[in-house]
Amino acid sequence: MNRLGSVSRGLRAFGAFWWDFIVGDDWRVAVGVVLAFAVTALLAHRGVSAWWVMPVAVLAILAASVLSAARAARRPSADGSAVGG
Repeated sequence: MNRLGSVSRGLRAFGAFWWDFIVGDDWRVAVGVVLAFAVTALLAHRGVSAWWVMPVAVLAILAASVLSAARAARRPSADGSAVGG
């Protein structure tokens, strides 16, 4: 086994781990958190008190994620039964 191939596989595995850890099951949650950080930074840079942005964003992202999962659970599957039950 050559060393370059081993390093390449290690870097690929490291990147795959972080992608799965950060993005996980729903890429929209990761995008929402990144956008919330960006808004917080922009407001703070302009001198606005931005402590409230992250809690509001977390509540909004959580609500959207739960609603999306609930809608998916109510959708019928291919065999006609409900996916979630």
